[in-house]
Amino acid sequence: VHLQESGGGPVRAGGSLRLSCLASTFSYRSHCMGWLRQAPRKEREKIATISRDGTTTYIYSVKGRFTVSRDRPKNNMYHRMNSLKPEDTALYVCAAGPSGKSWLCPSTFPYWSQGTQVTVSS
Repeated sequence: VHLQESGGGPVRAGGSLRLSCLASTFSYRSHCMGWLRQAPRKEREKIATISRDGTTTYIYSVKGRFTVSRDRPKNNMYHRMNSLKPEDTALYVCAAGPSGKSWLCPSTFPYWSQGTQVTVSS
């Protein structure tokens, strides 16, 4: 399983970024996908998931600002981040995990990308 994300970089507070995650060697049809982030001196947190049937979940701090979506024919997942804040600064990682139920995601993801840095300046 190979996941490659792109789209990170520096941005000013209030700005937007879109991250992409391209999957190879497996199909999104059989896996739940998610975005996680790790900020300096903080624990890694799972911020958004999209299940096999398209059901999405978000943590409270990004709800309403971040949107995860999927392009199945292209095997690509996207993460649109609006109204970015300095506290969103982190290494963002896309992840995947098999799911037996189409609307559910596993509690942990076995497959990870290398990550892309997002830095939000005030």
